[in-house]
Amino acid sequence: MASMRDVAQHAGVSSATVSRVLGGKPNVSPTMRKRVLEAVQELGYRPNRVARSLRVQQSNIIGLIVTDVEQSFFTTIARAVEDVAIEHDYTLFLANTDENLRRERLYLDLMQAEHVAGVIIAPARDSETQLEELIADNIPVVAIDRRIQSHEVDTILADNVQGTCKLVSHLIQHGHRRIGAIVGLPSITTGWERQQGYRDALQAHDIPVDQALIKPILPREQDAYEAMKALWQLEPRPTAIFAGTEVLTAGTLRAIRELDLSIPDDVALASFDDPFWSTLVRPAITCVRQPVHEMGHLAAEMLMQRLANPERSTREVVLKSELIVRHSCGCHNSYPTS
Repeated sequence: MASMRDVAQHAGVSSATVSRVLGGKPNVSPTMRKRVLEAVQELGYRPNRVARSLRVQQSNIIGLIVTDVEQSFFTTIARAVEDVAIEHDYTLFLANTDENLRRERLYLDLMQAEHVAGVIIAPARDSETQLEELIADNIPVVAIDRRIQSHEVDTILADNVQGTCKLVSHLIQHGHRRIGAIVGLPSITTGWERQQGYRDALQAHDIPVDQALIKPILPREQDAYEAMKALWQLEPRPTAIFAGTEVLTAGTLRAIRELDLSIPDDVALASFDDPFWSTLVRPAITCVRQPVHEMGHLAAEMLMQRLANPERSTREVVLKSELIVRHSCGCHNSYPTS
């Protein structure tokens, strides 16, 4: 039996467009409407009225999809979202994608099948996350930590460009000119924006960008370990490293320890993210601290507002990050350790 997605693919439109046509809603061009209706006839599509009736019954479950729940960043997000959900008599369905688009698609399909009230998601990629079916079913979506370029949804972010620029500028003010950057892929908005902040800091201090010093990778510990090893093979070597996430910092640290390097004497280190262990390692790590709990809280509140008022305009909220100066950058006792 043909599905709505089959009709959308056959007509070359989104599932949301198919839903609007079949629901008799406006804002669909006559040409598009004709294509959809022809695809419906050719495929013999028949809407499942039982499933449709079930979909309009609002669930009391909120879906939260993150990329790596073992990271303290996402653990804190999950706790904040759960607290707001419980306050509003909702429960939480937590899923972990490991940056895998297929796994993300699996969880999105599962949440649609379970008729969740809404979804908060840190997408695995900014332009490849497939939300058409959820949107067609009027399930609201909020993006957190990363933008979704392919759909207009409520979004809550930290200011990645500004925070990174401030952090890398701090390293430059310590005299560093060869600064390695271990960052997420440009197809992930946090990766692209933090790389942009790195470039902005170099430009502001008249330092040319050396592409060999930039290692865009999937945000995985092993990938960061290998990137740090590769950076240390360069001539001349970097004198400082900017690691773009908590997990990238962990992989960078492992490589530094294996190379038997001293921080900050052999190489300085600064991190975007401030996990609890930043002050447990020695020296404590200079970082940009995101308002993580506030991000999770606001994302959940935005979802509740969307559930209460589905027709309101979408919003994007960008929160400022804070530079936390410790010892790994070369600062010493004149600065606090937390």
